[in-house]
Amino acid sequence: MNSDPKIICEIGGNHKGEFELAKEMVKIASNFCDVDIIKFQKRNNRELLSEDEFNKPHPNPEHSYGETYGAHRENLEFNIDQHKELKKYCESFNKIYSSSVWDITSANEIVSLNPSIIKIPSAMNLNFPLLSHICKIYNGEIHLSLGMTFDKEIAKIIDFFENKNKLNNLVIYYCRSSYPAYEDKLNLNQISKLKSLYGDKIKSIGFSGHHPGISIDIAAYTLGAEYFERHFTLNRTFKGTDHAASLEPDGLRRLVRNLRETKIALSDWDGNLDEEEAFQRNKLKKIVNINE
Repeated sequence: MNSDPKIICEIGGNHKGEFELAKEMVKIASNFCDVDIIKFQKRNNRELLSEDEFNKPHPNPEHSYGETYGAHRENLEFNIDQHKELKKYCESFNKIYSSSVWDITSANEIVSLNPSIIKIPSAMNLNFPLLSHICKIYNGEIHLSLGMTFDKEIAKIIDFFENKNKLNNLVIYYCRSSYPAYEDKLNLNQISKLKSLYGDKIKSIGFSGHHPGISIDIAAYTLGAEYFERHFTLNRTFKGTDHAASLEPDGLRRLVRNLRETKIALSDWDGNLDEEEAFQRNKLKKIVNINE
């Protein structure tokens, strides 16, 4: 039987750098959408970016929150005390707080909050010094996305976590890193491949989706995904590159509902008729034997 689907609301930087908006998004994702996990991002941009990368213009100026790419990223960043408050706020709704970490400083800060889940984004899944540091200082679940990653690199990642004795803590996410990712490019059967290769070694498999709509996630669930990460926004027309590939509140609510309904529907039949179908059988069934 399929495990219960766990839906992750990825707020990321879609709060536009506004702390009260981030809290409002947590509240809506919790009360209206009823997700299981709410995730942010933490970056130390001076550590992550070179001086040239920090000072260059944003590649999409119309979506920039600063005069340079580094200033843009800084304006979308919350400090660790704000993350601490966000974690407490998520937990006040009985939701799990999580954060992606992009560098060692951010990993140290987020680990200090003792979250049950830390996320490694696709861009950092081959940063082995970062992965090694997280394995050393953190004993919770490590969730890792596999966007932009070749099969041989995925095998290398699995071997790394096996050598660190962390496979029982590892959740890997099939991911297509395009925004949005349309269905003809999703290659969703990769979930079955990952499950066949690694399903008996790791904690679980997830699907991090950047696709329009909510139907694809149901297919991912039937293929074996257990965790479902979707970007969340209050308005898909907001400034910022992630909003167009995000779900608004009603879309996220419907996704949660549909995945949980699918879990119920994918139960096994014991071969017996329940009361409702037995009633219909007695009323409608015509049994006509053929005389030999």
